[in-house]
Amino acid sequence: MYPQHIAIIMDGNGRWAKIRNQNRTEGHKEGAKVVRGITEWCLKQKIPYLTLYAFSTENWKRSQMEVDFLMKLLKKYLQSEKRIYLENNIRFRAIGDLGAFDKDLQDAILQLEQLTQNHSALTQILALNYGSQDELSRTFLRILNAMPDSALSSLKTYSPQEMKKMIESHLDTHSIPDVDMLIRTGGEKRISNFMLWQASYAELFFTSTLWPDFTIQEIDEMLQDFLSRQRKFGGV
Repeated sequence: MYPQHIAIIMDGNGRWAKIRNQNRTEGHKEGAKVVRGITEWCLKQKIPYLTLYAFSTENWKRSQMEVDFLMKLLKKYLQSEKRIYLENNIRFRAIGDLGAFDKDLQDAILQLEQLTQNHSALTQILALNYGSQDELSRTFLRILNAMPDSALSSLKTYSPQEMKKMIESHLDTHSIPDVDMLIRTGGEKRISNFMLWQASYAELFFTSTLWPDFTIQEIDEMLQDFLSRQRKFGGV
């Protein structure tokens, strides 16, 4: 069965640039170009959901120059890709704590979400200022804030399955299916605080290819590998 949701940790932009004696920002520019090709591949394969780890809650630790560049690159990306979303019936969504971004960027994200909210060929999700532990913390706060004080004690009576449904309905990814394929480029073999809840039964794929060099041929090969795997979800 084809994956319904592919998630990608786009790692290796900085190292790609370093190998070429370029500034790290050049790697990010090249990496942004790859996104369109992978998105179009998902359209062709009729994969409904694609999530891309674009900026993590930990990425603020990078130099101010690099962070500022990434914010400008994101704004430019949203502007340049609007036509692609509209022409190809792609819905855009963002997950993460967007409140940390400046108002112009928040407005650009919200406007594109609203403009494409009825599109149905593919949902492309950018994880922005996203970390799974942060998402879970915000999820529990949303649950607490959504309930009147008089009803909070009722949480103690929930079964584990009822609590699981409650949590899932308040995640950033509510209404989005769990991840089937999780891909990380760049050679590292960890998932770095990315979709820990949603990827609990994802098939994992790691490649040494740096993100700017990631190709359609390589993701095609990963898809064939995925289709050959027997997914048991804890069963026999």
